[in-house]
Amino acid sequence: MTIADSKLKSATVTPSRPSRSSVFIALTALLFFVALLSLAIGPTGISLHALPRALAAYLGYASDSAAERDRLVLIDLRLPRTLLAAFVGAALATSGAMMQGLFRNPLADPGLIGVSSGAALAAIATIVLGHGIAASLIWPLGIYALPLAAFVGGLITTLILVAIAGRHGQLAVGTLLLAGIAVGALAGSISGFIAYASDDRELRDLTLWSMGSLSGASWQKVFAVTPFALAIGLIIPRLTRGLNGFLLGEAEALHLGIDTEQIKRLTIATTAAAVGAAVAVAGVIGFVGLVVPHVMRLISGPDNRIVLPGSALLGAILVMVADMIARMAVRPAELPIGIVLALIGAPVFLHLVLRRGMGGWE
Repeated sequence: MTIADSKLKSATVTPSRPSRSSVFIALTALLFFVALLSLAIGPTGISLHALPRALAAYLGYASDSAAERDRLVLIDLRLPRTLLAAFVGAALATSGAMMQGLFRNPLADPGLIGVSSGAALAAIATIVLGHGIAASLIWPLGIYALPLAAFVGGLITTLILVAIAGRHGQLAVGTLLLAGIAVGALAGSISGFIAYASDDRELRDLTLWSMGSLSGASWQKVFAVTPFALAIGLIIPRLTRGLNGFLLGEAEALHLGIDTEQIKRLTIATTAAAVGAAVAVAGVIGFVGLVVPHVMRLISGPDNRIVLPGSALLGAILVMVADMIARMAVRPAELPIGIVLALIGAPVFLHLVLRRGMGGWE
């Protein structure tokens, strides 16, 4: 073990906390259980008892009306919705953990650098212009128009921020933070102006989308976000050691042999991709990236080898639970998932603030 690794280990390991393997085993088991509940619970009353018949219909071994109904509900509706909820929760929670580690600020979240606002602005413009002057351009894209616009908006916002904060080959984190706040505010004001100028139908669509929803889940959207999920899963292991070094400070991380510029750029790019894809398929959802990393640090300490993958698992669990509540609370109607997560996340975060304070990571 090198001197740098030993310093990182001494800075991040807390012996009194549960081991990495026990945390991952517990969270994985809970994720599997919640996923089964998500498949079993819905306003139609169809439960997992119908899954064998649904699979038989999907594989072509059953063709009666009951089997086709079960296939439609379980395979075509609930399963892609469960998978999208898991992706959105994992993407937002991991992005929040990365932002908090990069900025060494427990108040950082995916919206801090303006990516969420940029993605939301592009989606809002698509909703409004899709009924007007840009209808001929947006219509051929069909259901992919909104996700594609949100992702492109998040990507463009990220490129603008990197151009502003990049000086002489280095990415200034402080400048990036301030520029993100300014760009987010500008995107929010433009979004407000577009909403003000929209008609009643467009305004309702904007309002519902801005509160977040998984009601439009489909296998097409699952396939669209799969590359992002795979990329995030491959990149996270490359960030853990570097973000652990950032816990000591950027200068100290540099002295420990960490390529700080590469870590910063890779973290920002990963956050942009994750948040853009999540906003594209679910709309604007808050509190996941802020609360989940806090809870993980309470469980495991500040070691990002546990916090980053653990946040992905816990974020997926939280969004799936919130989605079940959104489906069942006012059935046969449906609550926006953003409202449910705000009702869950705000009291939890306030409790953490009052109990632990905001001064430390642990």
